[in-house]
Amino acid sequence: MINALLILLSFQLAGEIIIRTLSLPVPGPVGGMLLLFVALLLRDSLAARIEPTTQFILQNLTLLYVPAAVGVVVHLELIRSEGIPIVLTLIGSVLITLAVTALSMNFLQRKFRPAPGYRGR
Repeated sequence: MINALLILLSFQLAGEIIIRTLSLPVPGPVGGMLLLFVALLLRDSLAARIEPTTQFILQNLTLLYVPAAVGVVVHLELIRSEGIPIVLTLIGSVLITLAVTALSMNFLQRKFRPAPGYRGR
């Protein structure tokens, strides 16, 4: 388990270093996830090494919401005073995400439409 955690944290660190070095507008852990994804595509044995640990982390994922909930309680007064802008921002970002997803899906379906007469496998 320790080795798998070291592997996962190493990818996160590598992503953080690359993102900060290149000054990209993306969080470091996202870069680490992309690196991990590429590594998993290239080496099947890596997936077998980290799978038990990642399954354990996923089973206990709800524990990671506790700090966020504590943060909400700690900053409740700020949320009360800035609640309307926060809610409007959340609604706007959800609508933008839905629209971009729908447009992307529509574009990809048109681009990769099967040839006429194709009946599947």
